[in-house]
Amino acid sequence: LIEHTAGALPVWLSPVQATIIPIADRHVPFGQEVVEKLRAAGVRAEVNDGNDRMGAKIRAAQGRKIPYMLVVGDREQEANKVAVRERSGGDLGAVDVDDFVARVVEEIATRT
Repeated sequence: LIEHTAGALPVWLSPVQATIIPIADRHVPFGQEVVEKLRAAGVRAEVNDGNDRMGAKIRAAQGRKIPYMLVVGDREQEANKVAVRERSGGDLGAVDVDDFVARVVEEIATRT
């Protein structure tokens, strides 16, 4: 499977299913809240709160083949949303946190 997918495992099998990428340090607490919601729903998630620039964090997540990258900044925090990017490079735009959690849980449950 790993050779067949070049390491890009399906969401349900991926060791880390979503990574939260805060734009600035002040967005890390909101990122932690999002991770807690994801983990409570059974989704394997983490916050990338390192000192790298956002572009480097996105490239690192793509290199690790993480299915979803959730970028959080001021607008997302105020609206309780996350800007969703897929590993394939697709941009799903701003999505409500609870809607995203439900979507990923459904995707994992149906193993799509």
